[in-house]
Amino acid sequence: MKIDGNRKQDRATELVLTYYAAFNRGDWDGMLALLTDDVAHDLNQGARETGREAFAAFLQRMSASYSEQLRDIVVLAALDGNRAAAEYLVHGQYHHTDEGLPPASGQTYVLPGGAFFEIRDDRIARVSNYYNLQDWLRQVAPR
Repeated sequence: MKIDGNRKQDRATELVLTYYAAFNRGDWDGMLALLTDDVAHDLNQGARETGREAFAAFLQRMSASYSEQLRDIVVLAALDGNRAAAEYLVHGQYHHTDEGLPPASGQTYVLPGGAFFEIRDDRIARVSNYYNLQDWLRQVAPR
């Protein structure tokens, strides 16, 4: 099989990898440009937020409390290119207390995570993020 970017599956994989590359650069505008206007964002163990503006607000909230890099990213995409999944390791630092969570003091963490994507018109229409919150809480707990 030759991967040349012409198959829908290849384009979906490239879209998700481009999304994560923008994340790792802290390029929020680059990430937002890859989303549909009505993107659905399912937060881990939380509510669904809808729309690019809500997603932008989420990114600002996250960057205020966390510095993260995703490594060991693996992307799988459906043959029709309409869905994709990713698995990765989050290497992060918790630098400012996030509301309702333990106090931040620069704790570092490494956390497996994953996401499911719906793709429409070569844009991300849904991102559903998953990680083990209890594992994260254990890693950032005061010692």
